[in-house]
Amino acid sequence: MLGSLVRCPLSSRNQHQSIAIGISQPFPCSYLEDQQEQLLVIQEERIDARLFERLLTVGFRRSGAAIYKPRCPRCSACQPIRIPVKQFTPSKRQKRTLAHNRDLTWRITSTQTAEQYALYERYIKQRHRDGPMYPPSREQYQQFLFCHWLPPSFIEVYQGNKLLAVAVTDRLPNSLSAIYSYFDPDESHRSLGALLILLQCRLAKLQEKEFLYLGYQIDANRKMSYKRLYRPYQILTPHGWEYCQVCE
Repeated sequence: MLGSLVRCPLSSRNQHQSIAIGISQPFPCSYLEDQQEQLLVIQEERIDARLFERLLTVGFRRSGAAIYKPRCPRCSACQPIRIPVKQFTPSKRQKRTLAHNRDLTWRITSTQTAEQYALYERYIKQRHRDGPMYPPSREQYQQFLFCHWLPPSFIEVYQGNKLLAVAVTDRLPNSLSAIYSYFDPDESHRSLGALLILLQCRLAKLQEKEFLYLGYQIDANRKMSYKRLYRPYQILTPHGWEYCQVCE
C-alpha cells in the first residue's frame, strides 16, 4: 500500500521533466533481519526504455512493471552498483570460470519458453526455499520478470541441447540491466551465476553499451554481497556515482 504521492523533478543533461512518486508503508525487509523496508515507487503511466534508464542512473530498479528504490527508515544498506564495461577486466578467478565453461554455448533470445520456466522453478525450489519467491508459480514468474513497456532479453547457456542457465536482461539505449539470473542447481560447480554476469559484460561491450547495472549491493547479506567482485565498479552514494577499482 502506498502512502503520499508527490511529483519530483528528474533532470539529466538537457532533459527535464517531473515524475509522480509514491512511498510504500514500511514492511519487514527481505534481506536483513530486524530491519523495516520502505520503497519509493514510480507512479507514471507512460514509461519507456529511455526514461527507465534515467531512473536507473538515480538508483531505481524494476520488478515486473513496478519501478522502485529503497528509502528505508533506519537503513541504507542497499547500494546501487554498476559496471563500466569498457574498463571491466575479469579477475584470475573469473578467467578460470570462463575457461571451466568453454564446453558451453550461449545465445540471446527475446522468446519466453516453457523450458526457461521449468529451470526457474527448479532453481527456486532448491536454492531459495527461504526467500520471498518461494514457492514459485507461473503467475509469480510473470509478475516478477516481465513488463509490458520493456520486453526483456534472455541470455541462455547450453550444454549441448540442455538449458543450464538464464540471465533475464533489459537492453537499454546506453546500458544493460541485469534483472535476474537462475541456473541448474545440479551444476553449481560451474559457477554459472558468475558466468552469467561475465556474459552480460561481454554482451554490453559487443553492443557498445557504457554500463551493466547489477541492482543493489548489500554488504551485510551474503547472497547479495558478491557484486563488488566485478571490477572496476561504481557505487551510487549521496555524492553521486563513485568509482571503485581496488579489492575490498
